[in-house]
Amino acid sequence: MSIENTSARVLVVDDDPTVAEVVTGYLARAGFAVEHAADGTTALASAGRARPDLVVLDLMLPGMDGLEVCRRLRASGPVPVVMLTARGDEEDRIAGLELGADDYVTKPFSPRELVLRVESVLRRSRGRGTEGTAAPEPALGGGGLILDPGTRRASKNGTELALTLREFDLLAYFLRRPGRAHGREDLMREVWGWDFGDLSTVTVHVRRLRAKIEDDPARPCFIQTVWGVGYRFELPAGTGEAGAP
Repeated sequence: MSIENTSARVLVVDDDPTVAEVVTGYLARAGFAVEHAADGTTALASAGRARPDLVVLDLMLPGMDGLEVCRRLRASGPVPVVMLTARGDEEDRIAGLELGADDYVTKPFSPRELVLRVESVLRRSRGRGTEGTAAPEPALGGGGLILDPGTRRASKNGTELALTLREFDLLAYFLRRPGRAHGREDLMREVWGWDFGDLSTVTVHVRRLRAKIEDDPARPCFIQTVWGVGYRFELPAGTGEAGAP
């Protein structure tokens, strides 16, 4: 049992009794306080009574599907979401990521892998990355963007940006390395911590991030596509590589 997990509440939303029992059991043994809901209506009611620290959400639910549950959860405030999807349901998985889900695990899955994904997302949501007890990193910025790794807040021209956990991490990674080209495989490994996976995850998050930081996402100035490679983050001329402008 991890001491840091003991205060974290996880809501598991899955209508399959066997899957729900396995998932809740592994999360409970990892130290989480776990609640289970078998449908979307019950899940939203539970989240309304006491907002969980994270939601493990199956996309295939009776009545209100997981996408609608995710949409309503995100509309009422930020909460990390890890989706459970059937292998091959790429369109639903991408739709979930577009709605702001932070991670996904495909069925059949390893319960231990799910626990690790949940712990990883929670660490990021609480502002505890791989830096451990290192000195706080100074603010990053340029072109009107300011990102504070310590408080995990970002703004553009003084207006706060509503970024998901992965969008924040992706923007921070870009701001630390302006002018460099990054392959999608590199971004998945460095930002997501995955050695393999669905590269459309990176594409979706880049598209969502562009929509939030670019004046015209169709003609991006910050996140530029490098054909045959991936993406390059550009700052306006005269802007430093680190530190708020």
